[in-house]
Amino acid sequence: MRLFIYILIMAGVTYLIRMLPFTLFRKEIKSKFLKSFLYYIPYTVLAAMTIPAIFSSTGDMLSATVGTIVAVILAFFDLPLIVVALAASLAAYITMIM
Repeated sequence: MRLFIYILIMAGVTYLIRMLPFTLFRKEIKSKFLKSFLYYIPYTVLAAMTIPAIFSSTGDMLSATVGTIVAVILAFFDLPLIVVALAASLAAYITMIM
């Protein structure tokens, strides 16, 4: 029974998070500051979720740093995501075995 209550609460919170912007912002947002702030929210949340996972995934700070640097450099040059991911993983792996 307790699990069912937890699932209902999570469903309610998820629904509110998705429903509130539609009900609160019916008119077009004209503030340039607010528009730019809302534009960068997804990137900020993604970075906040991925950066800690990157640095705790290998168990070694040096290999995680090398993999991150390789990924950032390759992504800067607009290489495909699969190339960036494989090269970063390979760089972290090579750093770990050395």
